Amino acid sequence: MRNKFIIIVSYLLIFFNSNLLSNENNNALKIGLLAPLSGEYKELGNSLLYSLQLALNEIDDKNVYIIPQDSGSNDKKKLNDAVRELRSKNINIVIGPINNEDFEEVKKFNDIIFISPSNIDPEFQQNVISIGISFESQMIALVKFIKQQKKNKPIIFIPKNNYTSLIEKKLDKLNLNEYKIFKYNPDPKILTGEIEILTNYSQRKKNLKLRKKIFEDKDDEQSKRQLARLEQKYTLGDVNFDSVIIIDFGSSLKSVLTSLIFTDVDQKKVLFTTVNQWFDESIFYENTVKNLYYPSVNYKEFKKYKDKYFKTFNNYPSEITILAYDALGLIYYVWKKNGKINSVNDFSFKGKVKGKIGTFSFNNKKIIQDLNIYKAENNQFKKF
Repeated sequence: MRNKFIIIVSYLLIFFNSNLLSNENNNALKIGLLAPLSGEYKELGNSLLYSLQLALNEIDDKNVYIIPQDSGSNDKKKLNDAVRELRSKNINIVIGPINNEDFEEVKKFNDIIFISPSNIDPEFQQNVISIGISFESQMIALVKFIKQQKKNKPIIFIPKNNYTSLIEKKLDKLNLNEYKIFKYNPDPKILTGEIEILTNYSQRKKNLKLRKKIFEDKDDEQSKRQLARLEQKYTLGDVNFDSVIIIDFGSSLKSVLTSLIFTDVDQKKVLFTTVNQWFDESIFYENTVKNLYYPSVNYKEFKKYKDKYFKTFNNYPSEITILAYDALGLIYYVWKKNGKINSVNDFSFKGKVKGKIGTFSFNNKKIIQDLNIYKAENNQFKKF
């Protein structure tokens, strides 16, 4: 399998570059690709090549060319050399870099436009446009959803880590003044205690105990029925919020969900939502959570893309590759619309563009995705 993978990648590199050498058409669209074709993340780089080959096949325009360059993995010199090589080939638009930490390096090449799959910031940054699924896009979708569900006591859960201050700054820009903020320690041993305090768990346990005592010594049928109902409960009383947005993912997200269930937060009354989900099926095994809602890309299109990718290359793609796929479609759309691409201003237009992951909209040099709301229910992802 590995030898077949190497052969296909080698073929694609030869194919892309051969097309460039044979091209004498001044009206051609030449697009550079900065990908880690060597080093720690080379498999991701190769996957990006595969994705762009699929996109080229779908566009089916012989005037469109991809010129890949190895940007290495965390190698500033190789990155700079790769950009200079693309510039020497008169390329002024590039897909990449994939890592937002490289933005400061590529900003030096202000005669080149970079379309990055990064999701760090939806705002245009000089000559860099990020088309990843931004935090802002997800929050806009969730706030709208929570409002539609007529929830008016929302709370945002933020882990205390290296990204806390960045998340807080982004939330400030969104003007979510009516949303309370709860910052928690990601350590599960500390987390549960913090959520117990947030949910007034001890008092709610006491409430139940006191309520049960009222009926324990009574023999009438009504009291017995009341006691039987109370025996089915773990606490008595509501929490002081009706919806949560958990800014977390993976095992840390699952720890938060487990703690909320442990403290007897009623899922019929409180809406559980989160971000940063790419249809992670491991959430199905979190049996205590009945409904978890989150904004995401178009599931049907994402699944079709993955199936097509697997059928073509006998391998499944990394999630970020569909962003590169859409980046090529976006560049092609702007090129066909304007006849050329001169600067990032060419991407600041009214209206929306439909891609594989969803629909892009542009406003004030900011790119926002219109995301769908999905829920994980009965081992399925369902569009809400």
